[in-house]
Amino acid sequence: MAFSLVLTRALVGMTAVPVQVEVQLANGLPQFNLVGLPDAQVRESRERVRAALTNCGFQFPARRITVNLAPANLPKQSNHFDLPIALGILAASGQIPERSLEQLECAGELALSGELRAFSGALPMAIAASQAGRPLLISRASAAQASLCSQTTIFPAEHLQQVCTHLSGDEKMIPFVALPKKISKNAYPDLSDVRGQQHGRRALEIAAAGGHHVLLAGPPGCGKTMLAERLAGIAPPLTEQEAMELAALQAIRDEGASPLEHWGQRPRRSPHHTATVVAMAGGGLQAEPGEISLAHCGFLHLDEMPEFDRRVLEVLREPMETGMITVARAQRRVTYPARFQLIGTMNPCPCGYLGHVCGRCHCTPEQVRRYSARISGPLLDRIDLVVRLPALSAGEMDTALTGENSAGVYSRVLAAYRIQQARQGQLNSQLRGENLLRHTGLDAQGQQFLNQAVQHFSLSARAKQSLLRVARTIADLQQHPAVSQGDIAEALSFRSKPD
Repeated sequence: MAFSLVLTRALVGMTAVPVQVEVQLANGLPQFNLVGLPDAQVRESRERVRAALTNCGFQFPARRITVNLAPANLPKQSNHFDLPIALGILAASGQIPERSLEQLECAGELALSGELRAFSGALPMAIAASQAGRPLLISRASAAQASLCSQTTIFPAEHLQQVCTHLSGDEKMIPFVALPKKISKNAYPDLSDVRGQQHGRRALEIAAAGGHHVLLAGPPGCGKTMLAERLAGIAPPLTEQEAMELAALQAIRDEGASPLEHWGQRPRRSPHHTATVVAMAGGGLQAEPGEISLAHCGFLHLDEMPEFDRRVLEVLREPMETGMITVARAQRRVTYPARFQLIGTMNPCPCGYLGHVCGRCHCTPEQVRRYSARISGPLLDRIDLVVRLPALSAGEMDTALTGENSAGVYSRVLAAYRIQQARQGQLNSQLRGENLLRHTGLDAQGQQFLNQAVQHFSLSARAKQSLLRVARTIADLQQHPAVSQGDIAEALSFRSKPD
């Protein structure tokens, strides 16, 4: 009886869980049994491994082969188990030294010819291997993605024979040299394209500086969508940790683009209003991330928010505060990051022309109330900035001055962002409880004004804290160390009801 052990990993959400590939060769009729809750992709590896070994000139053992993927209670999926299974069979049959596999993790899909193909999730595996202090041997096609984790030693291979030569010590592979990380530039539309709407532009600047959620309400053609599309162009840069989290999310989602192509770039997701709860929150058979997780550290743009299903919108409530979401399904429970910035737009009424100078609106008060009520009070309470944008006539549009460009606004946003990082190490939108009160620096006069505003407008405790966070960002944009009464007054101007 011969036995070998190969180390690899299985993806559970963004976590790469250790998996031991145990291979046993026993006497008896030739069989190839694969156990340990493998899915269809993994079960099919038996045929790929058999063909790859024979086509590469290795001897496929005519014995009873049992491959166990431990732990046995963890469902296994993906195509990267081919390589560790093949190496386990070769080690158990004595064709490669088993000792060379002791402190090594490997992953990769095998072609029938023995070539190694790319697989999804290389970056989370590289991060986990780095934490375990072990090198990672993978296909060269996935090496660039894995090398984003610079602390991991990556051995890239193009063929199974190259791997076996390396493990036998005949010809060692050279560790992969990571490509320099360059922040990809995206040509965002400029704020100077928006004429008028100074109140909306100011709200956008505050939202970008503090990471606040924002809702723009107004009639068709007033500039809601134009403003929403320009928020990404004035947002502060990503930190190294945020960029790594985003790259890991993109690696497990595997939407066809390399994480290197979008390195350092904040994502912007714009799901259609027909999106389902699963599409927004995540789920499916494999509990994959949804739109709110794919918008992590970026922007979730919901155009015409009242047109979304009520249940879809209510999914946003907890992630907007916690920055994460747990997707629970029958076979697995996965937690994904979801620290997105919501930017929504909506019309003031079903026809869209309530308050418009054209006077075309004939919606009844009850119709208007029902339309606005599609966004629930608890969800609206979590949105820091609610801005009503007026309609501009053709004459006002022609005479309106061109606003400041994105570069000028970005310089102020960046300065405010750096103040927040130096003071508290996080955005103002993430401040909660005592931490918020400690960094606000509100004087007695400002505190009295705040209490009067809360009582007059019947604001909830959550809305009060939201007001303080926005006021703190306004003060940071002006580079003031403490929040003043004027900052709170301006923050109040951004809490208007959408109807």
